[in-house]
Amino acid sequence: MHKQTCSVIKICNGFQECGEKTVKILVCVKQVYDSPDTLVFNESSGRVEFGSHTVFRMNRYDEYAVEEALRIRERITGVAVDAVSVGPDRVRKTIRRALEMGADHGIHIRTGCETDLDPLERAHLIASLARGRRYDLILTGVMAEDDMQSQVGGLLAGILGFTCATGIISLEMHGNPREILLEREIEGGRRECLTLGFPCVLTIQSGINTPRYPSLSHVLRARSEELELIEAPSPAPSPPLQSVKRFLLPEEGEKGEIITGTPGEKAARLLSILREHSLL
Repeated sequence: MHKQTCSVIKICNGFQECGEKTVKILVCVKQVYDSPDTLVFNESSGRVEFGSHTVFRMNRYDEYAVEEALRIRERITGVAVDAVSVGPDRVRKTIRRALEMGADHGIHIRTGCETDLDPLERAHLIASLARGRRYDLILTGVMAEDDMQSQVGGLLAGILGFTCATGIISLEMHGNPREILLEREIEGGRRECLTLGFPCVLTIQSGINTPRYPSLSHVLRARSEELELIEAPSPAPSPPLQSVKRFLLPEEGEKGEIITGTPGEKAARLLSILREHSLL
């Protein structure tokens, strides 16, 4: 077992002027399907499609990001938390979920397609929103449960020119409201400690907190809150650099044999099978 060690690095890339004692946080939330059992494999196209009974919800890793943003707001005065999601009309439910948890404002970047976007396309759409709004801190989940690519956070930071840290497992703000102290997971069970200056992008790891259950007052507010709607440009601001050709289902393995009978008969049959396969 490796002993946890912590190396300290300080990174400052200039502070943003966005109003006196104000920190603006943007949390990126993605809508994912709740269970793969409701997906349909289209053999003719070789693609996985949503079925009529597919249920959607917020990506669980993004729930940790929303919760962490709300905890920062509780510890420091003058913090505003926006939640943004990219996708068709159905993602509005996920944005409202972030509002139910306590986010101040919801933003929907609407696309006309049901299929998932390339990570670079998604990052460019979010960056086009964030660039003009002078966010200090952008939080995402460490990855999405559906594609598990873990790319949007890093790509978003690269497009905006922000500092980026991934796999965050601890986050604190003390004294200087323009710096953030954090820990991230690295190889070998070790941790890396960083002090970052704003603006920056962080991808939040599961287990950093326990996402709260929405209060009744926030649920009622989220139902009536008007979401900000932004139409995604067509064509996309960045052409996709990857495309999915098709999905292949794994080959079925040999079916197992269920042994029935009395305990003695079962034991005799098991011994016979083991001898047939030269295991005894």
